[in-house]
Amino acid sequence: MRLAALHRHPVKSLLGEEVARARIDAGGLDGDRRYALLDLTDGRIASAKEPRTWRRLLTLRAETEDGGVRITGPDGAALDDAAISALLGRPVRLIEERPPGATLRRSVPEQVLAAGIDAEVEYTVQEFGGAAAPGSFFDFAPLHLVTTASLAGAPAARYRPNLVIDHDGEPYAENAWIGRELAVGPRLRLRVIAATPRCAIPTLAHGALPADPEALRRPARENRVRPLPELPPLPCLGAYAQVVVPGTVEPGDAVTLH
Repeated sequence: MRLAALHRHPVKSLLGEEVARARIDAGGLDGDRRYALLDLTDGRIASAKEPRTWRRLLTLRAETEDGGVRITGPDGAALDDAAISALLGRPVRLIEERPPGATLRRSVPEQVLAAGIDAEVEYTVQEFGGAAAPGSFFDFAPLHLVTTASLAGAPAARYRPNLVIDHDGEPYAENAWIGRELAVGPRLRLRVIAATPRCAIPTLAHGALPADPEALRRPARENRVRPLPELPPLPCLGAYAQVVVPGTVEPGDAVTLH
């Protein structure tokens, strides 16, 4: 297997950037999920997992710049907090530190598919970063990987992985990697810890990519697995990983399962 692409999302739930080389350590891919938008109305972290409220986050792009981040709108113009708030229709502020006790709301994805993104649906509440460093903006773990076989031609951007692995085997091979280690490039070593349950985000429009309900319906049909012992079977695609040995990687690097 080979590393096909590297992706970084500097701001949670915003479009990100593809990078040619990256350092990866216990905190994840350098610069990934380092910021988030705080909803000044209710003190929650903005997340497209609630598409009725926050799907417009995916019209904004975040790129690293001079040690910080640059956010641009659909026309490519740089935006400050006031301009972002105007586009989203809610007052927000860019933050680097997660407020104590912050949680994520996750709209039930099947209900979003059935009722539409403008409908009021049930949601679950989850803690941030159960397998990541304290205070991070990761949903669960510091790294998310997916194989080209599991993508089955779908744009990787819909699923927001950090590592895309070129793999010509069967889709959802990542399920069998749980508990094993991956060597990537000359030094990086990862431990795969859980399948990645999918929310409604892959179905939403991502910048120029149109909405696509099949992005969730396909794993719902083909790959319902239990990502963690305490969870029921859920539509999954890709896997979460933690870093065992840090390293710097680039597309083309060999990927070996151990």
